[in-house]
Amino acid sequence: MRKSLLVAALLLAPLAACSTVTEAVKGPELAPVGYPAQLAPMSQQYVSAREPAPQAASANSLWRVGARAFFNDQRASRVGDILTVQIDIDDSASTKNNTASNRTSSTKAGVSNFLGLESSLGKVLPGGFDPANAVGTDSTFSNAGGGSVSRSEKISLTIAAVVSQVLPNGNMVIQGTQEVRTNAELRQLTVAGIVRPEDISSANTIKHTQIAEARISYGGRGDISRVQKTPAGQALVERFSPF
Repeated sequence: MRKSLLVAALLLAPLAACSTVTEAVKGPELAPVGYPAQLAPMSQQYVSAREPAPQAASANSLWRVGARAFFNDQRASRVGDILTVQIDIDDSASTKNNTASNRTSSTKAGVSNFLGLESSLGKVLPGGFDPANAVGTDSTFSNAGGGSVSRSEKISLTIAAVVSQVLPNGNMVIQGTQEVRTNAELRQLTVAGIVRPEDISSANTIKHTQIAEARISYGGRGDISRVQKTPAGQALVERFSPF
């Protein structure tokens, strides 16, 4: 079994290396356009497809058969609808901790009389044995630690997301991915989460702070990202070094 796994790994290694070499030479490729489930995988159950389109208005009538309302609500409400997510993150945090502790202990123990054997112990043990001071210990422990964190994040972006699921209570699961390639550098923005229909504005937009279970990712890959990344060998040494 192990031998077969080793052979499979050796056969797949050139394919992975080929993909890496191709990306290094030609630059990162954009992901194919598709349904959000393929772009941002999530374990979910889908409801039925969109409702049938309203029929054309009958003669001498402004009302269309099958229309939900006289003034149609343009906000996202069904699977496949699109809404705009406004991401405006401006967070900062600063913490500082200092810890100091010390302990000193001293112990002395002796046996002056023990069934008359204390005199016999002097013959076995080295000279200068004093039964009244048979054991004596001294210990001192000290510890000092300090740490500080200073973090600042600011992201201001807008992305269109697709409704991928409608929950039984009416809340909607949304997913969206945006990719921008400049020369040999690709930037990717991904957003996913759960929104309430009443939080969607009349302009069909929602803020990231109104998304429950929000998952927002902003990063990229390419020549610049590769240079900025810590080499794999150095990262492994720093992570698992016991010193």
